[in-house]
Amino acid sequence: MLYSPDRTSRLLKFTIAVSFSAALVVSPLAFAAEEPGKEKLDTAAEKTITGEIVDLMCYADHNAMGDKHASCAAKCIKGGGPVGIVSEGKTYLVVGDHKPMNDQLAEYAGKTITLKGKLASNGSIPMLENAEIVKK
Repeated sequence: MLYSPDRTSRLLKFTIAVSFSAALVVSPLAFAAEEPGKEKLDTAAEKTITGEIVDLMCYADHNAMGDKHASCAAKCIKGGGPVGIVSEGKTYLVVGDHKPMNDQLAEYAGKTITLKGKLASNGSIPMLENAEIVKK
C-alpha cells in the first residue's frame, strides 16, 4: 500500500515534497535576516547629523561632491533632484515634513552643515526625515 508500482515509497515522495516546499517558504526569511556586522538604523530616533550636502544623482553616479561640484549640485537641487547629506562615510536622503527641502538646502550644496531629524529606512535607503537645519 505504501509502495508505488516502481517500488518507490509514496511516503518518501511525500516527505521530499513537503521538505522542498518548506525550504522554499523559509529561504526568503533566511536572506532577509540581518547580515552580521551591519549596523542597524535606530529608526524613529531623533538624530543630529553634520555633513556635506550633495545632490544624490551626481553623487551616486560619479561621487561628485565638494567645492568643485557645488554650483552644479545647487542647480540640480534647485531643479528638484534628491538631496543627501554625507557624514562619516554614510549617505542619508534628506526630506522635510514629508516633502522635499530643496529650496532650503540648495544654498548649502557642497558645504558642511548640521541637520536634525528622525531616522527612517526602507531596505538599504537611510533617510533623515522631518529634517531641519540646526543654526549655530
